[in-house]
Amino acid sequence: MQKYLRISIIVLLVAAVSAGAYYWFNREPELPEGIASGNGRLEADEIQVATKYPGRVKEVLIREGEMVEKGQVIARMDTSELDAQILEADAQIRRMEEMSAQAAAGVTQAQTELALTQKQLGRDSFLYSRGHAPREQVDMRKAKRDTLVAAVNQGRAGVGAAQAAVAAAKAARTRLNTLVRDDDLVSTASGRVLYRLVEDGEVVGSGGRVATILDISNVYMTIFLPAADAGTLKIGDDARIVLDALPDYVIPSTISFVSPQAQFTPNQVETANEREKLMFRVKLSLPQKLLKDHADQVKTGLRGVAYVRTDPAIDWPRKLAVKLPDRKQ
Repeated sequence: MQKYLRISIIVLLVAAVSAGAYYWFNREPELPEGIASGNGRLEADEIQVATKYPGRVKEVLIREGEMVEKGQVIARMDTSELDAQILEADAQIRRMEEMSAQAAAGVTQAQTELALTQKQLGRDSFLYSRGHAPREQVDMRKAKRDTLVAAVNQGRAGVGAAQAAVAAAKAARTRLNTLVRDDDLVSTASGRVLYRLVEDGEVVGSGGRVATILDISNVYMTIFLPAADAGTLKIGDDARIVLDALPDYVIPSTISFVSPQAQFTPNQVETANEREKLMFRVKLSLPQKLLKDHADQVKTGLRGVAYVRTDPAIDWPRKLAVKLPDRKQ
């Protein structure tokens, strides 16, 4: 029994030594001087596609998880009531245009009669001055002239009012057409449908959310670095990201933001040791071309480690050389 026990102990010792040796020779080398790292996860902006006006959803044209392009119609609202109002507005425009035409014709007729009356008045006045026409006839011509002048002025005012009514009716129709166009809900960015929030036939209020789009043209990782490291970084500096789910690949990125304020501030910052504990938020953005080329493979929420160079003069170590997965065909 003691013999078997000794053999078991020796086997365990050999296994432990082997495991230790394997770890020693295969462990990851420490980061060289001038490179800092931080933990984070991939994030992207979420875009809410919402209604501008209350109404009933006629049809939702997307499904969760599918890709959409900027400007693509996501859903359509029921515009049957608006369509009826547009028909009514068109009829109102026709009525106003007819009224305007009638008013213009009345003005033309009154102007013709006025021109004739003025000629007759001139003739009668001449005859009256020679004693060949009575005074009453001249007075009648003057009265008729004054009446026709008033009719012309009134007719012109009527034409102006009718034209204003036509313009108002056309403006109302334009507004209705705009409402119809606004009832086509479109995506303002290319991305993936994260949530489909309504179904066909549902009634939503003004500002009601219909879908959430993940804008994969702007994917980034946020990390936190101590003041000594964050203070050396510049916007546009190269960075690297290694995801836990894809440890064999190194993704290039760019520093797009360094917070001007510390995120974690100790109670006391008078001493140098305490100031070293200040942590600053750093944002690393992935290249848009890379995101476009690998759109089907982009997933937010993946955790990983980001690496930045606090000394831009040094080269990236070989373990952080860019290595990307094959693009899906």
